[in-house]
Order: sequence, then C-alpha cells, then structure tokens
Amino acid sequence: MTEILKLENLKELIIEIREQSVLLDSSVAEIYGVETKRINEAVKNNPDKFPKDYMFELNELEFIDLRSKISSAKFSKTRVSPKAFTEKGLYMIATILRSKQAVDATFAIIETFSKIRELSRSIKELSLAKDKAEQKSLMQKSGELIADIFDDDLQTSDTETSIELNFAVLKFKHTIKKKKH
Repeated sequence: MTEILKLENLKELIIEIREQSVLLDSSVAEIYGVETKRINEAVKNNPDKFPKDYMFELNELEFIDLRSKISSAKFSKTRVSPKAFTEKGLYMIATILRSKQAVDATFAIIETFSKIRELSRSIKELSLAKDKAEQKSLMQKSGELIADIFDDDLQTSDTETSIELNFAVLKFKHTIKKKKH
C-alpha cells in the first residue's frame, strides 16, 4: 500500500489565494516528481480539463504579493505567473501525468482526504451517540483515523502524544503512545 501523504508535509505547501486553499504549480510538480514545465504543458495541452475552480493563473498583483511573502529564490527563474491548483485540479492533473510517483502521490492524496472525510463522519456520529459503549468505539475509531492521518508509524510504547481537537459541540482528546525508534 502507498504511504499516505501526510497533512503536515502538505501543510507547508498549501497557500491561500482568492479565499481558496491551493498548491502552486511548482509544489504540484514536487509532489508528482516532475518538472514544473511538465505541469504547465499538461495544462496548456488540456485546457478543457482545468476550469477556474480546478486551476487558475495568478494575476500580476497576486504574483508580486506572493514573491514578497515567499523566498524570491523560488521564483527567480519564473517569468510567468504561477498556476494555482485546487484539490480538484490536483486530481485532474494526476489523470494526465503518468509517472509512478504521480500515481503514488494521487493514491496518497485520495487516501488522506478519504480518511479526513471518514473522521468527520465518525466525529458527527460521536456527537450524537448516547450509549457509552458506542461512544468508546467511536472514540477509538476516531483516534485510529487521527493517527493514520498524522503519523502512520504511531505504535504503543512509553512515549505519549496527545492530540486535542475542539469542535463547537465536542471536545475530543486522544492520547497515542508512540514507539521509540
């Protein structure tokens, strides 16, 4: 099974532009193990596959703002404004790229987002559960999902890691014992 792409690895690549969480073409290229120009060629050769809610090009002001926030070395060779990909755009670019790393990264992204949706359902069920045994079971399931999302190497031993999530109707705290390496 493909190693799940961890949220903390993606977190530093995701930026907010036009009130959307996106990945720049250079970050997509890094994830999929190709050159940025390959990402841009895929978009250019398949414009019908990238509507505005899948991908957009940064305008001049957005690009200037981005350069001021992110190391200019990253954009020193860039003459054109970067493209920004939404989650849907990531999936679409994966249908075009055929490298093994692109396929593996796609599986990892799909698995991670699937686990997040499953965790969301589990937490919703937990907030509605009245029976203590059902609550305990749902807490265990939620804890396992959190461990899978954040670190699939977590195993029981002496060192503890606490993950605490606060929701409007529920405070969820789960302690995981981590195996020392």
